[in-house]
Amino acid sequence: EAKSQLRLAIVCSSNQNRSMEAHRLLRRRGFLRVRSFGTGTYVRLPGPNPNKPNVYDFQTTYEQMYEDLVRKDKDLYTQNGILSMLQRNKRIKPRPERFQNCQDVFDLILTCEERVYNRVVRELNARQKVTCQPVHVINVDIQDDDNEAILGSFLFCELCHCILLVDNMEDDLVDLLKDFKEILGLPFLHSVCFY
Repeated sequence: EAKSQLRLAIVCSSNQNRSMEAHRLLRRRGFLRVRSFGTGTYVRLPGPNPNKPNVYDFQTTYEQMYEDLVRKDKDLYTQNGILSMLQRNKRIKPRPERFQNCQDVFDLILTCEERVYNRVVRELNARQKVTCQPVHVINVDIQDDDNEAILGSFLFCELCHCILLVDNMEDDLVDLLKDFKEILGLPFLHSVCFY
């Protein structure tokens, strides 16, 4: 029951790979109130070379991106896994969402890289405080590739399960993150913001 009560947000840059893989796994593991977001100005997907990414507006659906890339070069985007990633994404939700446009309240926000974490914290601190309810923002740097996205999603899932076991998130989260850091050797960033 606690899983279904924890309000989670997973945030990466384009709401494509890392946040969506974690969104998928957390929902499968019983976290029913999970959402995913990006913080970028645009959605960027790899193109034919690093200097020519495919750039989309956040209003573009995953289906529209899929169809566009099939038109451009189906073999390339099948081989590099982008088409299968988009197929996974459209099974989860229709389109990417931008964190800055969401006014929902979360208990925990997990970010996948430091610059995304900084944007989320900056956005939350700039908003007018209404309820003063705390939200914990935690960052773990996860490389933006398929394997790291999968590993990162399991790490986020394990972290969420451990958070459910603490007596008081406000009091015990810092110690829990220290334990995770010691066991995994991963640096965590953590801030408390308020709504």
